[in-house]
Amino acid sequence: MLSIRAAVAIVVLPSLLAGMALAAQDRYSLQVPGGLAFSEFRGYDEWQTVAISQNGSTIETILGNPAMIEAYKAGIPGNGKPFPDGAKFAKIHWNVRKAEDQPGDPIVPGALHDIDFMVKDSARFADSGGWGYGAFEYDAASDAFRPADTSDSPPQEHDAKCGFACHTIVTDKDYVFTAYPKR
Repeated sequence: MLSIRAAVAIVVLPSLLAGMALAAQDRYSLQVPGGLAFSEFRGYDEWQTVAISQNGSTIETILGNPAMIEAYKAGIPGNGKPFPDGAKFAKIHWNVRKAEDQPGDPIVPGALHDIDFMVKDSARFADSGGWGYGAFEYDAASDAFRPADTSDSPPQEHDAKCGFACHTIVTDKDYVFTAYPKR
């Protein structure tokens, strides 16, 4: 015969676990108002690394989808051709930390900071060089993302052109900062 505690555990525990699963954020449901949706980049975490960089207090990994990688391998943008529609970037930012447990105290990724996305779609984003942009800030306390806004650094407007102003300085590289380094 089951004890009352065991019976309660059998009934309550599955409900609690289901509730916790439902409470977890589905980041793929997020969208920058008037802009890109996180879901447009499903699988980004498995894309190939284009490059890494460090900018102040963050370290970034820039990833490219297969269309982006093939374009780089074909010589774009150095050959003067634009990236093809469907090319996508994901840029994952982490706060930097020193790995004091490793020789030389290397700088390595710490806490996740945010994720930025770019997609080439000449028809959809004709007024921003053919590129759409989206930035999603991460909050470690809630383990959740939110669309970046004007309170963030750099400030983000609510549209897919939020990154366009910065990228105009690389118009000659089809608005792309990141080079594909020799491997």
